[in-house]
Amino acid sequence: MNHSAPRELLSGTLYALAAGLMWGVVFVAPLLLPEYPAALLTCARYLAFGLIALPLALLDRARLAQLDRTDWWVALQLAAVGNLLYYLCLAAAIQRAGAPLPTMIIGTLPVVIAIAANLRSSPSVRQRDGRLPWARLWPSLALIGGGILLVNHAELGAGAGAGHPADGSRLTGVLLALAAVVCWTWYPLRNADWLRAHPGRSATTWATAQGLATLPLALAGSALFWAWSALSGDPAGMLRPLGNVVLPIGPRPAQFLALMFAIALLASWLGTLCWNKASQRLPPALAGQMIVFETLAALGYAFVLRGRAPAALALVGVALLVAGVLWAVRVKPQPEMLDAHPN
Repeated sequence: MNHSAPRELLSGTLYALAAGLMWGVVFVAPLLLPEYPAALLTCARYLAFGLIALPLALLDRARLAQLDRTDWWVALQLAAVGNLLYYLCLAAAIQRAGAPLPTMIIGTLPVVIAIAANLRSSPSVRQRDGRLPWARLWPSLALIGGGILLVNHAELGAGAGAGHPADGSRLTGVLLALAAVVCWTWYPLRNADWLRAHPGRSATTWATAQGLATLPLALAGSALFWAWSALSGDPAGMLRPLGNVVLPIGPRPAQFLALMFAIALLASWLGTLCWNKASQRLPPALAGQMIVFETLAALGYAFVLRGRAPAALALVGVALLVAGVLWAVRVKPQPEMLDAHPN
């Protein structure tokens, strides 16, 4: 009997909880800085993440030197899709549809990831991680779908005459949130594959490596945003002098820079570190369910920022989401044996 398994499950769950609480903060940043374009928020957040990773990389240079070219290519892919593209879609979705509805759509990730894990074709991956019985996943999908519909209905009711997004903007926000789901369905599976294929590697080192890989991408994005703003006459009013240099830091530079660095440290680096530790301890199908912590934290932060309690219908929708994820958590992966005598 493996007596360490319960401890691994508990510690992995606590690490996932910590990651969710920190990741939830990124959902309210677009609401705190509504005049800032999503592209600028994305580039600034990950530019700050990359800068924070530099001194950490200096301290961890010996273990980073053990990563080969293939490892760095994986880190670059994870940074591009799971960091920059994901947050660009998410921030734009929140600015167009408000926070609760995109957050609920992101909340479908636990089951979407489980389904994607089931659909992967690699025999070795299926043998390692098992597969979830399809018949037992459908109740989760129904509960989560019902929860999203109720929250959407509650938000539409609350938005009547209250300055909430118009239907066209809301639809765009929903589509962007769905794109974010695609990005973050791929990211945890690919990240977990690398971590589980390299059990001797440090989760801290891998989080720092992703920060370093993000830096050149964020620098390029920031340069493109600056060039576009300058050539177009700065229609969004984002270019401001900082010393002798004009930078895209917007009308509230102090709040903007402070929030970006806080999110970079807490959500991007420390949140990634906690998630990596959770991914090392939990099978991917179970780790995927733990993203519900991010959803609940984000919803809580959004309603606190609004300064009022959510409508009863929205609370019922959240309850259905949680029930759907809890149902999915109870579904245990079934091991799949490889054919010992292939044709």
